[in-house]
Amino acid sequence: MHTFPFDVVGFDLDGTLLDTSGDLGVALNHALVLAGRRQIPLGEVASLVGGGTRVMLERALIHTGGPLEPPAMDAMAAALVEHYEAHIAVHTRLFDGGAAMLDALEARGVRLALVTNKMERLAVKLLDELGLSPRFATIIGGDTLGPGRAKPKPDLLHLMVERTGAKAPAYIGDTTFDTGAARAAGIPCVAVSFGFCDRLPHELGANAVIDHYDALVPALESLAKA
Repeated sequence: MHTFPFDVVGFDLDGTLLDTSGDLGVALNHALVLAGRRQIPLGEVASLVGGGTRVMLERALIHTGGPLEPPAMDAMAAALVEHYEAHIAVHTRLFDGGAAMLDALEARGVRLALVTNKMERLAVKLLDELGLSPRFATIIGGDTLGPGRAKPKPDLLHLMVERTGAKAPAYIGDTTFDTGAARAAGIPCVAVSFGFCDRLPHELGANAVIDHYDALVPALESLAKA
């Protein structure tokens, strides 16, 4: 009988499972306006995402005049998160083919996990609003283990393995934060070229790169054979 080579597949959230650029962009611009900065065109927001909310904000500040002192930065970050949390699923959607891909993995007996640098409560709220939370065996955020343990450190992926009891895990991401964490954790990683990639897709350091989610199951099967 054919068995799938991975028993748990984990996903990054922003730019991997979901296109969150619209809602993140609106919240980011809300915070920038409050600070007297110019807005970032929504089409450019994806290039700022990766590493969590604060990293995105730091990148946006550099683009709009330079960094701020810690108290002002803290106030901006709080305003961004407050606005984002209140409007978290207005524009956000699964990437093309995402629903069918999740169905295909579950049909093969794979358990799904969500491991993101987004704050855990925001990740849970977003997945709840999109009706996706029940599909995941665990949802792990960048703050789940406390400060300093987010990707690209391997800690969150180690926690994924611990919580799910995975014997053969794989991870799907779109940035060097994801590929770095997977490599450090010793977990095979597939990168999605359609995400918020902080390098060219084939330069992210993943074991494989896909251009559409209909290619994920074959890519994982090929990784196991390799």
